[in-house]
Amino acid sequence: MKLKIPPVIIVLLFGTVMYLLARFLPVGNFDFFGKHYLMLGLLVLAMLLALTSLIQFYRSKTTVNPISPSKVSTLVTNGIFQYSRNPMYLALLLVLLVWGLWLGNAFNTIVAAGFVYYMNAFQIKPEEEVLSNLFGSEYKQYCTLVRRWF
Repeated sequence: MKLKIPPVIIVLLFGTVMYLLARFLPVGNFDFFGKHYLMLGLLVLAMLLALTSLIQFYRSKTTVNPISPSKVSTLVTNGIFQYSRNPMYLALLLVLLVWGLWLGNAFNTIVAAGFVYYMNAFQIKPEEEVLSNLFGSEYKQYCTLVRRWF
């Protein structure tokens, strides 16, 4: 892996940037009818994605530690992993989007996009290299069938 920063710490860092942006940028504020319902829906979806993913990893008796993907013992491709190769990271993105909605600054979407870029470059691609080395053609075929995020 290139960087060994836990994804939860990355979310907290990006969330802090979002807060600072909303606090000190004098433009971009928004509000709309139903914002709280959208936030609740996204938060519930994030929790369902995260819990489902964790349960599937535990049932498959493989590691959920994103810092050491070489300890993976099983390639999980069923359940939620039929639709997203990274549902846990998608859940973290949804949490950031909920935070951005709560803060009410449109420019926070740029920060959320930065999170996606960062995760792709420094977390997901190195993980994919390890998984490709561990599982070979099975993993490569999985990658062609299932999208990285959603």
